[in-house]
Amino acid sequence: MTSLSVETLAADATETITSAGNAQLGIAVLAGIAVIVLLITKFKLHAFLALTIGSLALGAFAGAPLDKAIVSFTTGLGTTVAGVGVLIALGAILGKLLADSGGADQIVDTILAKAGGRAMPWAMVLIASVIGLPLFFEVGIVLLIPVVLLVAKRGNYSLMRIGIPALAGLSVMHGLIPPHPGPLVAIDAIGANLGVTLALGLVVAIPTVIIAGPVFSRFAARWVDIPAPERMIPQRPSEDLDRRPGFIATVATVLLPVVLMLVKALVDIVVDNKESGVQRITDVIGSPLIALLAAVLVGMFTLGRAAGFTKERLSSTVEKSFAPIAGILLIVGAGGGFKQTLIDVGVGQMILDFSKDWAIPALLLAWLIAVAIRLATGSATVATISAAGLVAPLAADMSTTHAALLVLAIGTGSLFFSHVNDAGFWLVKEYFGMTVGQTIKTWSVMETIISVVGLGFVLLLSLVL
Repeated sequence: MTSLSVETLAADATETITSAGNAQLGIAVLAGIAVIVLLITKFKLHAFLALTIGSLALGAFAGAPLDKAIVSFTTGLGTTVAGVGVLIALGAILGKLLADSGGADQIVDTILAKAGGRAMPWAMVLIASVIGLPLFFEVGIVLLIPVVLLVAKRGNYSLMRIGIPALAGLSVMHGLIPPHPGPLVAIDAIGANLGVTLALGLVVAIPTVIIAGPVFSRFAARWVDIPAPERMIPQRPSEDLDRRPGFIATVATVLLPVVLMLVKALVDIVVDNKESGVQRITDVIGSPLIALLAAVLVGMFTLGRAAGFTKERLSSTVEKSFAPIAGILLIVGAGGGFKQTLIDVGVGQMILDFSKDWAIPALLLAWLIAVAIRLATGSATVATISAAGLVAPLAADMSTTHAALLVLAIGTGSLFFSHVNDAGFWLVKEYFGMTVGQTIKTWSVMETIISVVGLGFVLLLSLVL
């Protein structure tokens, strides 16, 4: 932290001046977030522009020179995109291959053929979780909702009984499990171990998704009993294909990056010797870049070639995968710029000062900050990035496992109560043909359950580990 605000706070020993500086910074943070919220909700400005303007406003309110605020923002944007940009692109390619080759359909059809009756909500959780691993939340929704609607209509199921488990599976993966952008950025900002975070994320995700998915869907189906809207039931995708990739090959391709990252984490724990040849190899193949690149290259054969794609079709599929992520990349980058501005004006130090006085556990504090930003901005990714930047100083003296749990606490907080300022809220509402009230009673409540239950499991793990 190099700004004038931080130097002043550090140099001046008197409590009154420190608290005055903290008060100004606190107001600056609230004002910066308020600017972002107002621009997104009232003026319908794109989140990238809102975050850019909000970052500059934050710097101005904190009393930082405008040129310093601009440098902070651009530095944060560049660092964030450099850290996760390639991973987001590789994830998008894998997701597009999965969708266009019919691999996603193959997973869905195979599981549905084996499941029925009471097992169906559990099957939907499984489908959503597997498909949700390499896909962004919005892409996952677009891919999965047609399946949910078809299953509900064909099997005469309550739409909520099928839909809520699928949404829970996608949402939990999005908030807690790398290689999704939010968790990756938080891991980078906090300096957590990716493999350990992934392993603990899976431990937290499994019970959380069961409670928020199949269990909660029973109540949601009673509160909002609606059929699948006819206008939204689509034609099955990938009908132009002569053949589809096999179920085992598809699942293996999707799980490959996760397995490689977990292997690296296990070797790090068991071997714990940087000079070891085994650890050096797993450090390379288990890095997110290599793990995802391997999955993409394997997927070109197991998904693309298996579906009969020519070289030209493969090239076209890869090219088309980049268009939808341009906005995501810019928002994630601008979120990183906002995070860096928060750090450089001294907000991290302010959080440290407050946390000493309040005696709030670091994990709970991280969750509360993520919740506040999520409620304000509507974006889980923005909440994760901003909260990670704010609480990063708290991770300085933490163990590897507790740093990973800090990332997960932020991830669970970032999912709290999705409402009208969240794009996901409107996607779910429109696809399911619900009113705003019905969407709040189902989708918003489900997101809150994920957030609170997830935090509960994170805190339990912090006691055990």
